[in-house]
Amino acid sequence: MQVENPGETVEKIKQGEIDESLYSRQLYVLGHEAMKRMSSSNVLVVGLKGLGVEIAKNIALAGVKSLTLYDPAPVAISDLSSQFFLQPEDVGKPRADVTAPRVAELNSYVPVTVHEGGNLVDNLQQLKRYQAVVLTLTPLKEQLAIADFCHKHGIYLTITDTFGLFGYLFNDFGKNFTVGDTTGEDPVEGIVADIDDEGLVSALDETRHGLEDGDYVTFTEVKGMEGLNNSDPRKVTVKGPYTFSIGDVSGLGSYKGGGIFRQVKMPRFVDFQSLEEQLKKPELMVSDFAKFERPLQLHIGVQALHRFAEVHDGQLPRPHNESDAQEVLKIANGLAGGAEEKVELDEKIIKELSYQARGDLNPLAALFGGIVAQEVMKAVSGKFNPVHQWLYVDSLESLPTSVTRSEENCKPLGTRYDGQIAVFGKDFQEKLSNQRQFLVGAGAIGCETLKNWAMMGLGTGPRGQIVVTDMDQIERSNLNRQFLFRSKDVGKLKSDCAAAAVEAMNPELRGKIVTLRDRVGPDTENIFNEEFWEGLDGVTNALDNVDARTYVDRRCVFFRKPLLESGTLGTKGNTQVVLPHITESYSSSQDPPEKSFPMCTLKSFPNRIEHTIAWARDLFQTYFVGPPESVNMYLSQPNYIDQTLKQAGNEKQTLEHLRSFLVTDKPLTFDDCIVWARNQFESQFNNGIQQLLYNFPRDSKTSSGQPFWSGPKRAPTPSKFDGSNPTHLGFIVAAANLHAFNYGIKNPGVGKDYYRKIVENMIIPEFMPSSSVKIQADENEPDPNAERGSSFTDQDEIAKLVSSLPSPKSLAGFRLNPVEFEKDDDTNHHIDFITAASNLRAENYDIPQADRHKTKFIAGKIIPAIATTTALVTGLVALELYKLIDGKKDIEQYKNGFVNLALPFLGFSEPIRSPKGKYMGKQGEVTIDRIWDRFEVEDISLQEFLDHFSNLGLEVTMVSSGVSLLYASFYPPSKVKDRLPMKLSKLVEHISKKAIPDHQKNIIYEVTAEDQTEEDVEIPYVMVKLGK
Repeated sequence: MQVENPGETVEKIKQGEIDESLYSRQLYVLGHEAMKRMSSSNVLVVGLKGLGVEIAKNIALAGVKSLTLYDPAPVAISDLSSQFFLQPEDVGKPRADVTAPRVAELNSYVPVTVHEGGNLVDNLQQLKRYQAVVLTLTPLKEQLAIADFCHKHGIYLTITDTFGLFGYLFNDFGKNFTVGDTTGEDPVEGIVADIDDEGLVSALDETRHGLEDGDYVTFTEVKGMEGLNNSDPRKVTVKGPYTFSIGDVSGLGSYKGGGIFRQVKMPRFVDFQSLEEQLKKPELMVSDFAKFERPLQLHIGVQALHRFAEVHDGQLPRPHNESDAQEVLKIANGLAGGAEEKVELDEKIIKELSYQARGDLNPLAALFGGIVAQEVMKAVSGKFNPVHQWLYVDSLESLPTSVTRSEENCKPLGTRYDGQIAVFGKDFQEKLSNQRQFLVGAGAIGCETLKNWAMMGLGTGPRGQIVVTDMDQIERSNLNRQFLFRSKDVGKLKSDCAAAAVEAMNPELRGKIVTLRDRVGPDTENIFNEEFWEGLDGVTNALDNVDARTYVDRRCVFFRKPLLESGTLGTKGNTQVVLPHITESYSSSQDPPEKSFPMCTLKSFPNRIEHTIAWARDLFQTYFVGPPESVNMYLSQPNYIDQTLKQAGNEKQTLEHLRSFLVTDKPLTFDDCIVWARNQFESQFNNGIQQLLYNFPRDSKTSSGQPFWSGPKRAPTPSKFDGSNPTHLGFIVAAANLHAFNYGIKNPGVGKDYYRKIVENMIIPEFMPSSSVKIQADENEPDPNAERGSSFTDQDEIAKLVSSLPSPKSLAGFRLNPVEFEKDDDTNHHIDFITAASNLRAENYDIPQADRHKTKFIAGKIIPAIATTTALVTGLVALELYKLIDGKKDIEQYKNGFVNLALPFLGFSEPIRSPKGKYMGKQGEVTIDRIWDRFEVEDISLQEFLDHFSNLGLEVTMVSSGVSLLYASFYPPSKVKDRLPMKLSKLVEHISKKAIPDHQKNIIYEVTAEDQTEEDVEIPYVMVKLGK
């Protein structure tokens, strides 16, 4: 990746600044403080096969001070099974020398060098230059020597390796390691309703406080118990979902009202033991409760592998070699017998570990590459809980049963896939190469998935093919985790660049990847047609929105194709397997709806910064998007005014916007735009607040006699414009530039002093509140303005507004430019406006303000993202893909994954079976799969259709297709008579008045019917084949 000005970059790093445009999504995961600590850390990664390069990649993207790589071993062809930065022509060259420059391209802020010097163990003092060390491919004796040195000298150490479908990591972060934030969740805050004399705090309006035992909180704005305000954090004991205790409050007086509690993240201190101690008595993290005993088995098994290698010139057991496996088992039994805790070894597991020891699988490298890189980031930043101290993971369920694995089948063939063949055998490799897979999305998950597929050799065979589609272009903020892209690619299509990058990684993919730029949806079914879907073996989603996921899921269900689904949110991730006729589909479960705020809260009674940001985002729409669009419609649609007058309640507002933008506030110069912006400041942050206080004075009471301004209602204060206040002036600058953009007026390049000069020369009329203005006081009350609007009958005023508008003819060719909101362009004033407007509103209501970074996150609805979670999730997905290719039908062999790297947590569960139903047919009870089953018929007449179901024992009462109702038992006989002889396709065209597109080969019909019990039953949909 190149940066525009290396001098500027170095200067920024010197000043401790962070490139927010590059690290944007990661900053929302880690925060600025953790990023700053990371960016002052030097990290060493030892061993650069697939796992080492995955770790190096993720650490480089994360942004440490420096990354050093060590691996003098020569490149072997089998390394290409998982090491994506190696090429066949690199064979024989030192792995680190070849890899370092390619890792360096990922992030120009991170210098990547090769560790100079001999064997690390010969001179341990050289490790002192690093804050964190990661060991892979390191013999146990060397691990012990390095681990002992690191433990004594406060160097954070992680040891990790993978052996086929097995992998592990070990952490030693020393004594008294400090974790500043154990979860990464935003601190909880809420409004206090009451604090009793025993220290029991009640949250307002039975709002769940969201705290847990042992949390700490601070208080502000408490009346009566003022001693609580801004005092030391108090430990919480949860008493219920709406109450918690803060202990002794004696001597603080009696609670009189008000108060906000905020959770405080308290540091946690963790002690780590040395590797030598932990080998004897390990602290094991359980990742799969279906394999509760497995970690201890593998703990001994991995040590046995190291012992085996020590007596075989550093060589691990040969693939599927029985005598080597017996030797490993014998060593393992000896270790188990001498262990402090007696362990009963599972012979099958230990032998399988031996069979796969030389296996080198990209999915395991991706999985552990994500986990380990995050552990390194935890070590150097103190953010999130580290693994304490061992993690063992395996995916033996991925082993194939459709092919025979033997020493002959698994022996190396001198190919780039030997690391995979060692585990699965050459027959399975051939099967994998002839897959036809569809990848929907080429963003972060898409990039990692394509890289995994390239290493696995997916689609490289004679029948094989990969189709990838993504309509998006590459943006700068993508480069931090979408690692196939470089800065030279910004502005290019993601699908094209991603495909080119993985074709370079594995040239056998050339000519095997079809790239598209089309969104998968109802409007592209002519492209993604029946022929397309029928030709696929499977689909993998790499999408970031629910609607697109749901649509792809529906198509996979219709065409009965397996779907691999995954998603990430910061350090959290999940994977789901959708199997035809076996599991439920993605759409079977739904996330809770997005939280929304009551309109009266946003309009008049905000109490959180989220409220003011949502209000500012709406204001952006009201000023720069909606009215310009209305103006353009007025100028281009002849009947626009007539249509507007039919919109009861909105007509006056729409006409006022038109008059404002075409007559009263239409600017001619940039100075006019500055004047407009200053007037809007006055209207929103002074006049509007004065009006609110006129309607509800500070001392007003509710109907029950309580103070009106209490609880969630904060009494505001009008703002007096101050040109020396950066937020005040920031609003003017952003609003003026956006208003000018609407009218195509260029900014003449003026500085802030110019804006100040213009506004200082303005005369702002004094505001007089009006008694005719009505304001909704509570979300449960009807909106007084809505009532007025819906019954608005002042036709004279409407007529005056209409007559004040210039005729569209007089403005022929004139159009406004509605603003299209774009959060990631720091020069377009969009986020600047929302930040300034939100903070001015927060200033009115005395709400703590948010910086631009936080405002952008909330207003832009940004999904926090980090490369580590993405890598881990795609590794899990690829492990499930092995199972799909093998054709496994047993649901117990599949795993849905749930991860949270912050905690850390890895959990796996069996997918949920598809729901079944039944109906009573003529031949007895019939069982149906509610998701995957359907009826299929030819394009017959409606009469034949009804007879067909009657013969099955189902009396049809209603038939529909889309929004067209084709038949109902309650229709009059004359209506039914005309339709009965019509073919189903013609009937749809007749009712919908639309022709069936040429590319469409079938139509879906929904049927309501009664079975033999004369009860309504839920039956599958019907697919009518058009015979095209």
